[in-house]
Amino acid sequence: MLNDRENEWIEWFKVFLVALAITAFIRMFLFAPIIVDGFSMYPTLHDQDKMLVNKIDYHFNEPERFDIIVFHASEQKDFIKRIIGLPGEHVEVRDHTLYIDGEEVAEPFLEYKNENGMIDEPTFYENFTLEELPGGYSKIPENEYLVLGDNRNNSTDSRIIGLISKSQIVGKTNIVFWPISRWQTMKSLE
Repeated sequence: MLNDRENEWIEWFKVFLVALAITAFIRMFLFAPIIVDGFSMYPTLHDQDKMLVNKIDYHFNEPERFDIIVFHASEQKDFIKRIIGLPGEHVEVRDHTLYIDGEEVAEPFLEYKNENGMIDEPTFYENFTLEELPGGYSKIPENEYLVLGDNRNNSTDSRIIGLISKSQIVGKTNIVFWPISRWQTMKSLE
């Protein structure tokens, strides 16, 4: 027969196990923290920013242009990039300007204010067409996306690794929660 003290410990242990199971469920299926590693999304994201990944959004909604996503680049590595091209679209950059299906598309996130509060020049990057990327597609296939880092001169993205499939996407991320001084939510730009 257990005494009251032993019963209390057993009850606390049960509460701990339930809390652990709930935490594991949330992290595995709903939300997970991620740390930005590197400068490929600068100036939007900084190295070592801590963010929350929403793993459920894309079960109910389709990815949209300019969403910032986390995806499996390999079995060992996840990347954070921005969706630029959607299924069925043709993408090219000509004279430092993004064109989707032949129409110019503004990328305001490439501009940022310097320490004096002045807008610096946007990041310039090399011209390319969808046909020149790995896969040589003329249109982005169904369930595939073209992703680019905001720091186009320092980013391993679709220009190198090719298009990514929807099945590679871990989730959408739009909340920086650490450091506190960088706390922000990313709003849709389109």
